[in-house]
Amino acid sequence: MKTYRPFSELKKFLPVFLYGFATLSLSAASEVSKKSEIIDLGVDLGFPITNSMVTSWVISLFIIAIIRLTVGKPKLVPGKGQIVVESVIGTLRSIVQPIVGKKAFFPSFWLLSGLFFFILLHNVSGLIPGVGTVGYGHDVDGHFHVTNSILRPGNADLNMTLALACVSMICWVYLIFRYAGLKVILFDLFGTKAKKEVVGKVIYMLLVPLFLAVGVIEILSIVFRPVSLTFRLYGNVFGGESLLHKMMILGEKIGLEFLVPLPFYFMELLIGLVQALVFMLLVSVYIGLICNHQEGEEH
Repeated sequence: MKTYRPFSELKKFLPVFLYGFATLSLSAASEVSKKSEIIDLGVDLGFPITNSMVTSWVISLFIIAIIRLTVGKPKLVPGKGQIVVESVIGTLRSIVQPIVGKKAFFPSFWLLSGLFFFILLHNVSGLIPGVGTVGYGHDVDGHFHVTNSILRPGNADLNMTLALACVSMICWVYLIFRYAGLKVILFDLFGTKAKKEVVGKVIYMLLVPLFLAVGVIEILSIVFRPVSLTFRLYGNVFGGESLLHKMMILGEKIGLEFLVPLPFYFMELLIGLVQALVFMLLVSVYIGLICNHQEGEEH
């Protein structure tokens, strides 16, 4: 009997997946948002390099390096580092599998776990000293004011959250067509869910146009899913970043520059974890609504 090691499955895809997130943010950066500063690397790559993109690359490399250093090559008898990583992956598995269903779990787990770790580290990266505060600027009233930071939390950039949402929805389309099929998708959207022998033939026929209308509304909701994913994550992270900045300014004015922002740091840690879970769970629900629903009907 084959022993399941959750990390061995994740390891196949996570580096490519994370680098793909970082790279896909390049296409979204063609229209650079107001708060994303372009960094001059001295080399013309044909596209703008923003501070949030640099942060995404650093985080991607950091995750890959940490997994490599703590786990290395997965062993049948795991070491301490592998036990920690597999415990975290096992916890995520217990959360995600009942939502997406057994059929779509293994193909989608690399996406969902990668989303969680990538977003979580981006969310808390703004709390690291130097992120958003080290860069180019000028003196204002005797104080150095940073106008072009080298690093900035990626999820506080609308381009990055848009890239995350687009990648998630592209993978969602692939997964539902691959593991549910067109027939199941059409029935889930437009099919009459009532049973003819229960409600009767007349009522059943009256329900057909109603479920067709519901299907049209559902398609509209699917179209707006990337928008809601984008702005939900962006709004929470950008709002937290702005709040911390204002609290630090307030602390400087009253001489308590370290004490005033401290409670908000802990709050941002919690919010960063919650938002990573919410994003992962929403994508899980989108997959499970079709793939897991079909499994339930088969049984």
